Amino acid sequence: MSDANLFEQQAANRRRSAILVAIFLLFFAWIGFGGDLIFHLYTTDAGTSSYSPQVREDAASYRHMFPWFGVCATLLGVAMAWWGWKKGPKEILWATGAWEMIEPSRAEEKVLVNVVEEMAIASGLPRPTVWIIPDRDPNAFATGTAVDEAHVAVTEGLLDTLNRDELQGVVAHEMAHIRNHDVKLMTLLAALVGVMALIADGTRRLIWYGGVGRRRGGGGGKKGGAGALVAILLIAWLFSVILAPIVSRLLALGVSRKREFLADATAAQFTRNPAGLASALRKIEDAAEPTKAIKRGTAHLCIADPAGRRLTHKQGRVANLLATHPPMALRIARLKAMAYQYDKTGEIPEAV
Repeated sequence: MSDANLFEQQAANRRRSAILVAIFLLFFAWIGFGGDLIFHLYTTDAGTSSYSPQVREDAASYRHMFPWFGVCATLLGVAMAWWGWKKGPKEILWATGAWEMIEPSRAEEKVLVNVVEEMAIASGLPRPTVWIIPDRDPNAFATGTAVDEAHVAVTEGLLDTLNRDELQGVVAHEMAHIRNHDVKLMTLLAALVGVMALIADGTRRLIWYGGVGRRRGGGGGKKGGAGALVAILLIAWLFSVILAPIVSRLLALGVSRKREFLADATAAQFTRNPAGLASALRKIEDAAEPTKAIKRGTAHLCIADPAGRRLTHKQGRVANLLATHPPMALRIARLKAMAYQYDKTGEIPEAV
């Protein structure tokens, strides 16, 4: 029953998310300042190495002391993160074709507005703006950079598919993302992933067109332990640069998966009805079509993978590494356990 314990699950997911974010930032620092360290070690003894005379003369004229690469990479990251922070939420909504619902015109929309206001009171948050996505597949997401500037978007298919209790569970899930500051975290991570990809691409171009390859002369390299250390660090750094976009994306997905469990648990707090969200997730999972209006880059914000990829239906090392969401069956099983809903054998339903 430990997995079904609401507060233990929340605490565990917060710790895991903090660790993943710390790893992401350390990886980013290694890419930036690690390059400066390698260049510093390389230029310190280059003038006395066994390179050709011209290379020794060029190298002796420069000693890399100030971490220019790390500083520039950090400034670029801050600038892009700021841009994504300020413009990201509205850009996401615009990309889905969503329209803001000011005055509900049909019964389903009136129920949605009522449920959003209800969950705003339950969560103690300001009422977010409500958006409708013109898509027949049931899905939803929240975005925003502050609790008083948050947005909740649902598809037309979600309104037509769910009853009130189920809709309440989905809206509570999205309000939980706002309450737990997940939307801010994921907006920042998306910006950092873009920065990492840009830095990796720029570094590969620098190495290809100039950089390390053109500075090598015809004779050997550094002698002794210093040369071996530089070679090892350089190889590790080059591999990091090549793998940076992939690793950063995987780290962002890891944060997203952990936050889904936390949002499910927090939604159960708001509604006092975990079975409602479990039923909603089952209907969303059973929908056959992908959510075409929501692009792949926004998948981590949604309550379910909009692409409908089968990878998120399974458990295992590959799924845990590459999927945008944890297995839906596992999420449903945990929610049912919170509601003390067991199968005929008296056991909690197992995830597939």
